[in-house]
Amino acid sequence: PGGCGGSLTALSPQDWEQRQEEDTLLIERILLLVRNVLHVPPDPMEEQQGVDGDASVHDRVLWALHISGMDDLLKFLASAQVEQQWALHVLEIISLMFRDQSPEELAALGQGTAGAEHGEDTRELESLRQRELAEKRARALQRPSRHSRFGGSYVLQGLKSIGDRDVVFHKGLHNLKSYTHDLGKEPRRVPRHRQAA
Repeated sequence: PGGCGGSLTALSPQDWEQRQEEDTLLIERILLLVRNVLHVPPDPMEEQQGVDGDASVHDRVLWALHISGMDDLLKFLASAQVEQQWALHVLEIISLMFRDQSPEELAALGQGTAGAEHGEDTRELESLRQRELAEKRARALQRPSRHSRFGGSYVLQGLKSIGDRDVVFHKGLHNLKSYTHDLGKEPRRVPRHRQAA
């Protein structure tokens, strides 16, 4: 199969208009050879002599086709618009590749592995999410409580502001001792020549 795959690889990229008649015949002969190899029925005597779990002859042929890249070429021939003339040959080869498998087994096998992988991925994601939530909770507990910069507003009774109202003081109570009416105002600049020596 390795030599067949190499010949097909060399011929398949060519445009169908550039192919010689010999190239077309060679492609058809290679596809028929692969079909005939896969069409050989299994020998029950040889299958019984093998160890349980050992790959059958058919499985080993399929593995050789896979290693040689023939399965990729078959997919290309089946899907390429310009290679429609080989569609029946490719369809027959594919049906022979899956001849020992029932559709129910193939569907269940695909769902079983996908379901198991999906379940495993879901469990792994859930454990990661739980770990992340635990880390977030631990960080929130370690963080000191945030102190507000707003110290509150206080009314100073007995100290009048403009308009006969009580003064509203916006600083913390610890700053109350240093309160003056000039608090927060920009100090008046004294010109340099008038400053005290």
